[in-house]
Amino acid sequence: MKSFEQIAAELQGYDPQALSADAVNTFLAQMVEPVQRTEVLPLFEAFERVLATDVVSPVSVPPHDNSAMDGYAFDGAQLQPDQPLTLQPVGGTAFAGKAWQGEVGKGQCVKIMTGAIMPTGLNTVVPQELVQTTVGGTITIAPGLLALGDNRRFMGEDLMQGQPALRQGQRLTPAALGLVASMGLPTVTVYRRLRVAYFSTGDEILSLGDAPREGAVYDSNRYTVFGLLKRLGCEVMDLGVVGDDPAQLEATFRRAANEADAIITSGGVSVGEADHTKSMMKKLAGDDPASGGGVALWRIAMRPGRPMAVGRIPKADAPPAVLFGLPGNPVAVMVTFLAFVRPALQRMMGCEAPPPVLLKARSTQTLRKKPGRTEYQRGHVKTRPDGSLWVDVAGNQGSGVLRSMVEANGLIVLHHNQSSVAAGDEVDVMVFDGVV
Repeated sequence: MKSFEQIAAELQGYDPQALSADAVNTFLAQMVEPVQRTEVLPLFEAFERVLATDVVSPVSVPPHDNSAMDGYAFDGAQLQPDQPLTLQPVGGTAFAGKAWQGEVGKGQCVKIMTGAIMPTGLNTVVPQELVQTTVGGTITIAPGLLALGDNRRFMGEDLMQGQPALRQGQRLTPAALGLVASMGLPTVTVYRRLRVAYFSTGDEILSLGDAPREGAVYDSNRYTVFGLLKRLGCEVMDLGVVGDDPAQLEATFRRAANEADAIITSGGVSVGEADHTKSMMKKLAGDDPASGGGVALWRIAMRPGRPMAVGRIPKADAPPAVLFGLPGNPVAVMVTFLAFVRPALQRMMGCEAPPPVLLKARSTQTLRKKPGRTEYQRGHVKTRPDGSLWVDVAGNQGSGVLRSMVEANGLIVLHHNQSSVAAGDEVDVMVFDGVV
């Protein structure tokens, strides 16, 4: 495990007071490590878990050549490009679920249903709606309708026996569950769930049910963080609101570090705020590289969400607990989670997740920006009648305005070196679907 000093030394131009968004993700990718413990689960319990081993197919899927259509099976070598082909059906029908036992000779065909095993020597299927039938029972295929091999599914064209079907680190999506089931596998080996503790800090924060008081606000961050963690598939541990009291902070941090793999806090990391949270992070993280501990306090070149703290709190008999200290403003919490914490937690889960796909859309308005920081603006993408994608800025962009986060369906990402955007220019959008 690399120390914070080693990671920083390998980052070109590392400046904790002006860190680019890309540098933050590079640092975090080296700071965190995947969990090691695995478990074997039945498929219905493994949904959205992360595979801890490759899944190798014990069978070929499909297990035999079969028909992709209801129609007639025949030897496609008889097809001529400029002549119709007339065939005589033989008795019986090839149904799915069992092999047809008859024989088909030259000039003959057999009626076949979708999924039925292709009879020996036959390699092409004509859909029943494309044939002309005669009173004598023959069928005729017009020239140019088919080619040799049409409408035949090959054995193993989906999966070949002995080959990896899914790789370690893949998430078990609905499609992946179906793929595993198609191989006849009732269980899979997955990484255990990542356990994440979270709490809000500050004497001004009210929990739901508290009476209102002057200067205080109700805590929304715990609920957005809870939702983001549940969407990610983590086991969540809510530790409530912790006031600006060193003893209470230390007790909460120690409990979180002992019981969780990662800790997320909101508030207490900005310049000028009471420094109890930052001081406690430094105290518990320690400065002994051999223990795996360490802490870094950053000012990130981004908007919203400039202040952030990261650390590792050592444990006696387990890997260190990873710490993410996020800003206090509600939108800044969500943006820093999506941009930085989510990819880091995915790595800890053992998930080989690629960077988020950025959608290209045209801005409906001018977006003013100076190079030198990454900006995330709440936006709403719409499809116009001509099929083009356009994005509007969604409501008030203040870092404390949560309503516009609800109204948005993505974040407009204005990159570090990017300048102002004119109306009609393309921008990147990080879409929310399935994440927020």
